[in-house]
Amino acid sequence: MVKLRCVITDDEPMARKGLQGYVEKLDFLELVAVCEDAIQLSNVLKQQPVDLLFLDIEMPYISGVELLSGLTDPPKVIIVSAYEQYALKGYELDVTDYLLKPVSFERFLKAVNKVYDQVVKPTTVGTEPQFVFVKTTQKMEKVFFRDILFVEGMENYVSIQTSSGKVVTHITLSLFLRMLPATHFVQCHKSYVVNLDKVFALEGNLLHIDAYKIPISRTYKNDVLAVLLPDNEVKG
Repeated sequence: MVKLRCVITDDEPMARKGLQGYVEKLDFLELVAVCEDAIQLSNVLKQQPVDLLFLDIEMPYISGVELLSGLTDPPKVIIVSAYEQYALKGYELDVTDYLLKPVSFERFLKAVNKVYDQVVKPTTVGTEPQFVFVKTTQKMEKVFFRDILFVEGMENYVSIQTSSGKVVTHITLSLFLRMLPATHFVQCHKSYVVNLDKVFALEGNLLHIDAYKIPISRTYKNDVLAVLLPDNEVKG
């Protein structure tokens, strides 16, 4: 597995410790340095290659924004800040994501998956992502998109039904949908997202996937028919 070499930079010890704990849960991240300020980070960037920065904004001596403004070829950056007002400036500097403290693991995972898609997957398996890591009760589990039959939302959890079993993770259906490639997945009901490659029959308001029958709600019916029957006129 290709790993992202990352650096945490934050002047708050608890913030550094929290991010470090998150990084250590993920096999595709390799923590190469932990810095207390932008000066330490600048020295690290001169000494070794880095793929991803977790960067605070308000720090002594040099702010995170000032550091980024001075880099000619920066790595991917996820800003981690307690202040919303820097978000616009961060995106002007082309950061990948902006996380507000305190950062939940769910939000952290979404951000690093986005970076992984941008950095690793285009150079290894083409431009479309192939898998996602999700947190189960005791571990991070790798789920290949090609193995997913459908996803069922259950309040703040989703049940990912694959060809070999079921994986349950703490995330909303709408957030998980954003992690899936839009070319292969479509929402057909407020509680269901299906893998279009796995649909083998359409019967009324039901999609046949393996041994399952997944409902299509009126709200999503036109969207589903448009991708399943692209050459036919879709009527409400």
